[in-house]
Amino acid sequence: MSDEASKQVTGMTNTMEHEPKFRSLKDLLEHVSGKRWGESHAQADSGLHEVVPFPFLAMVGQVEMKYALLLALINPAIGGVLLIGPRGTGKTTAIRGLVDLVPEVPRSLCYYGCLPEDIEAGGIDAVCPNCAKKYAMGEPLAVMDKIRLVELPLNARIEDVVGRADENNVGSEPLRIHRGILAHADRNLLLVDEVNLLTDEVVDAILDAAAYGSYTVKRGAMSATYRARFVLVGTMNPEEGRLRPQIMDRFGLRVVVRGLEDTHERQEAYQRVQTYLANPRQAVQEYKDETQIAQAELQIARDILPEVKVPDDVSKQGLELIRRLKIDSLRAEITLFEAARAFTTLDNRTLVTIDDLHTIAPMALRMRRSEFIEKYLLDQSTEEKEILSAVDRVLMTSPQEEKAK
Repeated sequence: MSDEASKQVTGMTNTMEHEPKFRSLKDLLEHVSGKRWGESHAQADSGLHEVVPFPFLAMVGQVEMKYALLLALINPAIGGVLLIGPRGTGKTTAIRGLVDLVPEVPRSLCYYGCLPEDIEAGGIDAVCPNCAKKYAMGEPLAVMDKIRLVELPLNARIEDVVGRADENNVGSEPLRIHRGILAHADRNLLLVDEVNLLTDEVVDAILDAAAYGSYTVKRGAMSATYRARFVLVGTMNPEEGRLRPQIMDRFGLRVVVRGLEDTHERQEAYQRVQTYLANPRQAVQEYKDETQIAQAELQIARDILPEVKVPDDVSKQGLELIRRLKIDSLRAEITLFEAARAFTTLDNRTLVTIDDLHTIAPMALRMRRSEFIEKYLLDQSTEEKEILSAVDRVLMTSPQEEKAK
C-alpha cells in the first residue's frame, strides 16, 4: 500500500512494534493448553441474555483444529476449513471462540464499498465520485474494524443467502434488492454449520461466491453485484449424511475432529466447561492477557504473509507427495503451499520448510482421492491404449503393406 493510500485507513496501528511475551503463536498455544484455572465464583443472574463465547484458547487438545482455524484467518487463499466429526467434540464452540482473536481489516465507509486498494489497483476512476473527492482531500475511505462471525442458519432459503427484492415497495417506487447473508459476510468469517444438510442450491451459491469473491443477484429488470470475500468455515457430522465430492473439493483444509482420548484431558475439559458455565465472564478474563497477545500475533502474521516464500526444493517435495498420492485436483497444491506459508508465520518465519509441509499435509490432502475416479480413469486408460493400438495398425499402415500381408 502506498504512503498516500495508507493514510486513508484510520485507526491502523503498527503491530510489528508489538513485543510478544511468547516467542511465537505456536508457543502461546502450547502454553495455554496446560494453563490451570482459578477458583470459579457463580455470577449473579441478571435475567438478560448475553452471549459470551467460550474462549478459543481454553479449548483442551484438538491442536490440528486450532491450527486450521488460525491458518484460515491468516491466509484466506487457503480456501476455508471443513471440520468433520461426531457431535460434542467442540467444532462449533471453537469457531465461535475465534471472535476474540480475529484481526482487523479495512472496512469501507462508503455505501458502494470503495476502498483505498481500489484506487491502487484501478486508479481514481475505480471508486465513486464522492470517494474520489474524499481521497483527493485526504479524508479516510475506510476504518480498521475486527472481522465478524456471520452464521448461516440451517433453514436459510436461497433468497436469504444471496438477497431478495423488497416486498414493501409501494406503487411506482423503484425495485430495491436487499443484501443477502453472503454480502454481509464480506471480509468476515462465514460459519456454515451442518453443511451436509443444506440444500444443493444454497451450497452452490456459497461455493461460487467463495471462489469468485463476488456474486450477482437478478430480480426482474434489477441486478446487483456484491462483494463476498469471506473466510468459509463449515462443520458436518458424517452420521447425518455425506457431502457431494464437488463441495468437498472446494474446502481447503479438512480436519477430522475426534473426541479426546486422554482421561486427564477430558477431566480438564470438564472442569473448564464447569467454570465457564458458572461464570462466563470470569472464564474469559482468565485468558484475557493470552487472548490479547494472540490477537496481536495474528495481525503480525497477516502482515508478514506476503514476505513468506516456498523454496524450490520444498515445493518439489510437496508436488512429489501429491503425485504419489495420485491426487488430480490442482486445489491440493494450492491449499498445501498457501497453508504452509500461513503456518510459517505462526512461528515468525518467512521461509517454508519441509517440517511445515509435514504438519500441514494431512489437513490439506486428506479426502481428495476418489475410488470412483481412479477406477474410471483406469478404464479410460485401457480403452485409450486399445484405440491407439488400432490407429497404429489401421491408419499408419499403407495399402501396399496391407496387401503384402
